[in-house]
Amino acid sequence: MAEADVIWMDDHRDDHDHDQNGPERDGPEHDGPEPDGPEHDGAEHDAAGGQDQDQPTEFARLLTELVGAGQKFLAGLRELPLAEVRGVADDPLREVLGLASRLGVEWSGPTDELADYVRRRMSGAYAVDEFGFDPEFTTTIVLPALRQLARTWFRVEVQGAENIPVDGAALLVSNHAGGLPIDALVLQSVIYDEVERHSRTLGADLVFGTPYAGDFARKIGVTLACQEDAERLLGRGELVSVFPEGFKGLGKLYSERYKLQRFGRGGFVSAAARAGVPIVPISIIGSEEIYPQIAQFPTLARILGVPYFPVTPLFPLLGVLGMIPLPSKWIIRFGEQIATDELPAGAADDPMVVFSVTDQVRETIQQSLYELLNQRRGIFG
Repeated sequence: MAEADVIWMDDHRDDHDHDQNGPERDGPEHDGPEPDGPEHDGAEHDAAGGQDQDQPTEFARLLTELVGAGQKFLAGLRELPLAEVRGVADDPLREVLGLASRLGVEWSGPTDELADYVRRRMSGAYAVDEFGFDPEFTTTIVLPALRQLARTWFRVEVQGAENIPVDGAALLVSNHAGGLPIDALVLQSVIYDEVERHSRTLGADLVFGTPYAGDFARKIGVTLACQEDAERLLGRGELVSVFPEGFKGLGKLYSERYKLQRFGRGGFVSAAARAGVPIVPISIIGSEEIYPQIAQFPTLARILGVPYFPVTPLFPLLGVLGMIPLPSKWIIRFGEQIATDELPAGAADDPMVVFSVTDQVRETIQQSLYELLNQRRGIFG
């Protein structure tokens, strides 16, 4: 493949931005004016990627920590229940649930009963809301698996949980990174564990156009990232999660980690202001390192019809194994609520007010990311 078809981690061209994704949407996932980038790179290089001349050193540091994490992972493979793995061919569903239980997933009942439950659900006899959300399936099957991923693999530390509303509607706004939207899934699990409420995530239309992924996303509460759906959910008193960076955040190169991308045209602020609900800024660190993108293939991405095709130290080199997320240390901070019910009348339709609040939310998350990176002892620490 020609050199021009590859974007490396020190190449700051915008080939991986919306020129591949098509025109921007007006929904909360893709909205807002282009804010100015941060004026500094953080107190330490790990906080924001460092200066360009320090990138080789930072990459070497990543590889060193990656080797150490790999050694721990290989040591842990010796403890896998291999007999359970071999039994998958006999009753795949029951054995997979049993294997997950042995690996630490805390199911709500015996694996035999859960296997029967899943089979009954596959017959189609269950209720969903108007968006396709299935709370019973989410609580019984999905959240226990996500909980184990968050607690054991990513060792998530939660700060500021008291800022999550225990009742009433709110818009939860977070940074977005990692190549795949694993941060959205982990956040959903953490919110439920803290306040026992399901958050409804706004997702890109690509999710719903992907076979199987779209159906699964709807079952766990994801809905299309558009203004109308956001306002309907907020009007029903739901917690709604939005990631304004969209694919620009997910597809960042490793050299751009923890530097927030543009927040679009502020549609999420308009939705919150129109509903009169608070905005909760959320900062997540750890997601940037699960798939550290050192290069991209824009031409291949266009052929496949995806926003980007990432190259990490392990993918596509190791094939499917390279898609296992690295066990980085995560910290999730829920910031203080930003009220919208005190904004002047008509604020939801005033571009200046919307831009001001959008910039306030973005700057709050950016500064919080720098603070959290200074607290974290290491990428995998």
